[in-house]
Amino acid sequence: MPVGLFRVCLLVITAIVNHPLFFPKENGTIPENTEEIIQKMKEREERLRLEQLRLEQEIADQEATQKALENAAVVVEESKEGKVRWDMWTALSMVIFLLIELWRQDFQEGNWQDIGGEEDDMAVLGKAFKGVAFPDKAVLASFYEKRILGTTGDMARMREMVEGFADDLLEALRSVCNRDADMEVEDCMGVGSMYENWRVRKPFVCDLIVPFAPPEPYCFRCQTWCSGDPFPPDEQGYGTIKVCRADENATGCICDKTKLGEDMLCLLHSQVSSTRPSSEMEDLLCFKNTQYLDADQVMKWFQIAVTKAWNRISHKYEFDLSFSLLDLPGALKIKFKSGKSIAFNLTPVVQYENSDVYFISHFPRSSLAVDIPSSTHWFLTFAVYERRFIQLVSKTLPANACHVSCLQILSFLHGKQCSLTGPSGLTNYHLKTVLLHLLQARPSQDWAPEKLEARLQDMLKFLEKCLHEKKLYHFFIGNGKVPAELGFPIIFQRAEPLNLFRPFVLRRDIYRKMVDTFHEMLRNMSALINEYTVHIPLAHTNGIRKEPL
Repeated sequence: MPVGLFRVCLLVITAIVNHPLFFPKENGTIPENTEEIIQKMKEREERLRLEQLRLEQEIADQEATQKALENAAVVVEESKEGKVRWDMWTALSMVIFLLIELWRQDFQEGNWQDIGGEEDDMAVLGKAFKGVAFPDKAVLASFYEKRILGTTGDMARMREMVEGFADDLLEALRSVCNRDADMEVEDCMGVGSMYENWRVRKPFVCDLIVPFAPPEPYCFRCQTWCSGDPFPPDEQGYGTIKVCRADENATGCICDKTKLGEDMLCLLHSQVSSTRPSSEMEDLLCFKNTQYLDADQVMKWFQIAVTKAWNRISHKYEFDLSFSLLDLPGALKIKFKSGKSIAFNLTPVVQYENSDVYFISHFPRSSLAVDIPSSTHWFLTFAVYERRFIQLVSKTLPANACHVSCLQILSFLHGKQCSLTGPSGLTNYHLKTVLLHLLQARPSQDWAPEKLEARLQDMLKFLEKCLHEKKLYHFFIGNGKVPAELGFPIIFQRAEPLNLFRPFVLRRDIYRKMVDTFHEMLRNMSALINEYTVHIPLAHTNGIRKEPL
């Protein structure tokens, strides 16, 4: 009973406590808290949605990056495969090109005479002798004996006569010149084909060079393209000559390069000596307003001096003397009363330092050759060393060696061809350069007299190769194998090789004319030689075909 009563009382108390009217304020906030909770839940839901979008964007970016990397890898792989395919096609193309080139050369061996036109069609070079009837030893020997030896017997007497007269003329020139103001003229020297004994074509012309120097206290300072001074590529082979006082530094005093101011004076040079009048330099044959020797001024001075000298000694001789060519300062001609004449060149030159290399005022040139850049540029001639080299090598060759005979025959053929088809850029100096290269390259025994035919073919083939490559290097410049006995200046041996055919590289018309002249000479060689050859028995001429001119 008590237990039951206690349970009833507990139930009543619990009902009273939980009645909402006992706690109105506490239960009145329920609706407000619910709205706040709902609002917070919406905000959190929005944040979760934004975060989901951000994560989805990041995942999409990562997938795009991964896809791009995969595409790049595919492209690289495909490029490698394409490069391998391209290398295979390149190699295959090269093989096809080489096969076509070999076929073209084989085809031209039997058809070189039909080839012409543009420069690219000139593959005949190196194959030309396949279609040429080359004279044999008997025909060449007969031709040389009749045509070459028969016309060169008077050269020694002519050289002696010209040298004697030139010495007398220069002595008179010294007497008419003012020793204190005019140039000082030295003794002349003979150079060129007449003094190397390979001149064959008439008229015979002796080439004499005359070194000259300025009066005291002046001197010449020579500058070349290989001495460190700036020279353009087209001026290689030339140099300039500066007229300086002997006590002047090669580079000049610093007072000439620095503005000292009006109240400052150079302690080494007075005001008078530091500003040299232009008229004084012109009296020293310099170009206007410069210190560089002018070749045109030298030409005028030399012609006037020679004229005065001849007027002084003309009464001693029974002939007349005149200038034969206006563009050469010393092209002289002796005219006898009988009508005969002798021509010779007396050319003023300037010595390069203490060597036998000379700056020449006017170098004899072909009419098709390029012009000198300016009158202050002087061409360098190595003629003295060329003559010495031939003399030095000749001492080591067999008796009656054929080296001079080869050059004489080739010079004769070239001259005859030029008389038929006109002059070309190819000159006798080019032919002489070919001989100098072969003299250095071949052993002495190869120049025995019985090997004339073989050596002549070697010269023609060497020249043919040079024409094809457009390269014929000067024998001395850049040649480190020049014999030490010659005493050749080391500065030119260490220089870059000088290509004598360089002027023709950009002048296709002259180059084309040169090659055409050479090919015509080869085709007409047999006919030209037979024309000047005595009758040879048929036994010696089997297989020789005379071709039309």
